[in-house]
Amino acid sequence: VQLQASGGGLVQAGASLRLSCAASDRTFRTVSWFRQGPGTEREFVAADWRRGVATYYADSVKGRFTISRDNAKSTVYLQMNSLKPEDTGVYYCAAGDTTILSNLRQKAGYHYWGQGTLVTVSS
Repeated sequence: VQLQASGGGLVQAGASLRLSCAASDRTFRTVSWFRQGPGTEREFVAADWRRGVATYYADSVKGRFTISRDNAKSTVYLQMNSLKPEDTGVYYCAAGDTTILSNLRQKAGYHYWGQGTLVTVSS
């Protein structure tokens, strides 16, 4: 199984981007996005838990980012609006079938990772 993240780029503050995470041959119960900024730890951004039962967001992106999925395409999206320079980083999608609420925001909650796509927001 492979996860392919795409959609990153260089944008100005206030702009929008949509990231995509495509799975090679199946869907997963939970798919999330994490990001890693320069010199920082990888952090949780958003999750689509158990195929849309619920979605969760980091406080820093709540109201600006939206996670969604298209099961027919085995793809999960992250719509990012009102981007800020502090949103800059490499964005990774992560997937798992046994993720539970207690580890939803932790890297250990996921078995599969995409390669990352770079988002750069200039001020």
